[in-house]
Amino acid sequence: MNEATVQPLQDGDEEELNKAIEELRGVLQDDTKAGAPQAARGMAAGNSNVIMNIPVEVQIVLGGAEMPVSDLLALQKGSTVALNRRIGEPVDVMVNGRKIARGEITVLESDPSRFGVKLTEIINAAK
Repeated sequence: MNEATVQPLQDGDEEELNKAIEELRGVLQDDTKAGAPQAARGMAAGNSNVIMNIPVEVQIVLGGAEMPVSDLLALQKGSTVALNRRIGEPVDVMVNGRKIARGEITVLESDPSRFGVKLTEIINAAK
């Protein structure tokens, strides 16, 4: 099983993050081309945007809770469920059910009525 390591982002790491994104794009393009006939490889190079336009589900996990079924059934409008995280602790960023990063909740400058997540840690899977 792969083991994940967490590395905090530091000043200047945005460039490294951009390089990692470009590397991922290259891997996706290589995977598209691998094993394809010569004619299909040429088409894959021209259609790499198809892969980049595939939607993925991104979730921000504030926390979780464990409770007996009896407590779950007793929940009603206005009930409060205590989560296993405290205010100020990082939230998990999940893509298609896999944790890829951690971050902090922030208010969007462009729209103060909306929240966003500022990434603080990128999780790398060990090879």
